[in-house]
Amino acid sequence: MIPYERRQILLTELEKQDMVTLGDFAKALNGVSESTIRRDLKILEGEGQIVLLRGGAAKIKTGSYDTPINSRGLYKIKEKEAIAKTAAQLVGDGEVIYIDAGTTCLKMIPYLKNKKITVVTTNAMVVPSILETEINVIMIGGDVLKSTASIVGSMADNSLKNMFFDKAFIGATGYDLQSGVNTPDSREANKKRIVKENSAQIYVLADSSKSGKRTMCKAMELSECTIITEKETPLLKEYANYILARD
Repeated sequence: MIPYERRQILLTELEKQDMVTLGDFAKALNGVSESTIRRDLKILEGEGQIVLLRGGAAKIKTGSYDTPINSRGLYKIKEKEAIAKTAAQLVGDGEVIYIDAGTTCLKMIPYLKNKKITVVTTNAMVVPSILETEINVIMIGGDVLKSTASIVGSMADNSLKNMFFDKAFIGATGYDLQSGVNTPDSREANKKRIVKENSAQIYVLADSSKSGKRTMCKAMELSECTIITEKETPLLKEYANYILARD
């Protein structure tokens, strides 16, 4: 089993319960040594995804941080794929759309490849995925947040202020009633607000692990967007407009 697969399993176990012991990890990774599991856990801790506890136990890290993009893909892979597919089905030929940074937004590209559309993006990972498609792409310039492959800053903001979109597809670190759709980075939040103001329809692509999660900067109120997610939560049901993704 390759390291990527092992760490995906470790994170899946941590999504099931608040704390997982080394013994539990060993059962989930049948045949993998405890020393290898410890190394994988140390890597995940170094990336800011988990907190290691005494005795080899671990828990998911919470708080105002953004998971590195290379590790985000380990979370809820099937759910993100379903969300991206559902989002892409909302796009019609001839539209101008905005695609935000984030792994779920990036997963929309394969489902858009045969559509006659224009994509404006601040997702630095989009270009390799889009070169072999018929999509017309406008890449916004600015400062690159290397951890999230997001383009932000005054240059990006000034460009986006003069662009208008039929639909925008936004990523988020979390959402709840008080902090709305949120992110730990003020530049990221400001960019999302500009896009929201200039979009006829705005969708936030967020799997259910983002529900109730609060970070420092509010980008928009829950009432100002539609959440595309894979599972209904009490927060969504009572306070938000949402679309449930289907496989």
